Amino acid sequence: MVDTVERESMEYDVVIVGAGPAGLSAAIRLKQLAAEKEQEIGVCIIEKGSAVGSHILSGAVLEPRALNELLSDWKERGAPLNVPATDDSFLLLTSQTSYKLPTPPQMHNHGNYIISEANFCRWLAERAEELGVEIYPGFPAAQLIYGDDGSVQGVITGDKGLSKDWQPTDSFEPGMELRAKYTMIAEGCRGSLTRQLETRFKLRENLDPAIYGKTKSDPQTYGIGVKEIWEVDPAKHQPGKIVHTVGWPLDLNTYGGSFLYHIDNNQVAVGFVAGLDYTNPYLSPFEEFQRFKTHPDIRPLFEGGTRKAYGARALNEGGWQSIPKLTFPGGMLIGCSAGFLNTPKIKGIHNAMKSAMTAAEVIFDALGQGATVKELVEYPRRLLDRKTSWLAEELYTARNIRPSFQYGTLFAFAYSGLDTYVFRGKAPWTMHFHHADNQTLKKASESKKIEYPKPDGKISFDRLSSVFLANTHHGEHQPAHLTLKDAAVPVNVNLKDYDAPEERYCPAGVYEIVGRDTGNPRLQINFSNCVHCKTCDIKDPTQNIVWVPPEGGDGPEYPNM
Repeated sequence: MVDTVERESMEYDVVIVGAGPAGLSAAIRLKQLAAEKEQEIGVCIIEKGSAVGSHILSGAVLEPRALNELLSDWKERGAPLNVPATDDSFLLLTSQTSYKLPTPPQMHNHGNYIISEANFCRWLAERAEELGVEIYPGFPAAQLIYGDDGSVQGVITGDKGLSKDWQPTDSFEPGMELRAKYTMIAEGCRGSLTRQLETRFKLRENLDPAIYGKTKSDPQTYGIGVKEIWEVDPAKHQPGKIVHTVGWPLDLNTYGGSFLYHIDNNQVAVGFVAGLDYTNPYLSPFEEFQRFKTHPDIRPLFEGGTRKAYGARALNEGGWQSIPKLTFPGGMLIGCSAGFLNTPKIKGIHNAMKSAMTAAEVIFDALGQGATVKELVEYPRRLLDRKTSWLAEELYTARNIRPSFQYGTLFAFAYSGLDTYVFRGKAPWTMHFHHADNQTLKKASESKKIEYPKPDGKISFDRLSSVFLANTHHGEHQPAHLTLKDAAVPVNVNLKDYDAPEERYCPAGVYEIVGRDTGNPRLQINFSNCVHCKTCDIKDPTQNIVWVPPEGGDGPEYPNM
């Protein structure tokens, strides 16, 4: 950002950062309440993608509970929930065979729908605009605005036309100030503003135990989800069929698994999630996904088919224990910016929407009282009350499943059965996450190298051909949005101690050590490949890599992910 520049300014009652399910649900709920009370409020959403949905990626199976509350007539209004879930399977894979296991109750999907989250967001955006919400795609929130009292008073959108060294060029366009009485952060998992807010306001410390049930939040833990969409032989296609797997190709100490969702038009959404608390620096989530598809019981589905789309995105897995303080002076975190994914259920859209609706109701009440209260603690008080909030009860009862995998898959399977069927989520203890994901890697000298098979170009593929299907683009003239705090660390620490794990954890081929053969290694950042998954921002061992927004509209162009 250029600091010494005059900027245009616009004022709203509420500015929302991010046009995902949370941001759009918050805007819709605010406008619904305003219409009910015959009041006018100004609501603006900014979205870094070139269009609503272009940066949205999820599995996804939608539990329509929150949607029913928000827009009860969604069927009549053409919501793109076209594929009801019909059949659930849960498989344990070994390298050569599979075993069908009882489907855990959290994973039963009767009454749910397999959707494209991107298309769902496009539909929500239409409903929001009908109510008078202003939506501006192609405008990333690059910086927060702070008042003299330290409160957040809006955001500044990203500058355009900067050179590689952050200097204005002839095409320079300064970002705008969007000022608001309240700012809602709905960036999704590992948002850049969320990171700033957590640091400035210490959102993982000094929590009110009367509201949060704790005084300190656990570190958030994440997974990286890699996804493809395939068009398969119609004879193999079963609309509504859902398959989840655990086991191979991951070892028994690494959390993860896969999904296969049969959507419409003879297409199957296939994905693989690896927990980013893995310890072996030689593990590659992308390669594990490609290897998974070659399993003898998985490969036949894709034989004769065509891969249509590719993408990747990090997801929050910490759940109840990792929820941070949700409010700060002038605003709040909603949706996956806060981390409401129910990991055992493998669903988070409904919780993201519910958090946003609750926040919107609290903000509307505050606006009616003149917006005199800066920090709206009523939001977490309502949302996290297990007696009245179904979101709180759902996350609380699921709280011990994901952390149990820290002790290995076999222990976690046994414990999860006990927690689910005997304690029913009400065990008299709570397991915790003690380390952030960047702290879990072992040194390369202590780890076993993993030899991955070469892609066959039919079922398994390389990174570059995959990135091509993500339709990602970044103007080469601009500064790299993947920044380094210290340019020496990639060689002196990452390469020396961990054999350059960024070459493997990135699913887009962004990071590359060049010059090894000549004895002058250096890190080359191919930022134009980036699909905005945020894995590097999470897993880099010393947190030396910092993801910042590129120019507005840059990044992937997901059609229906």
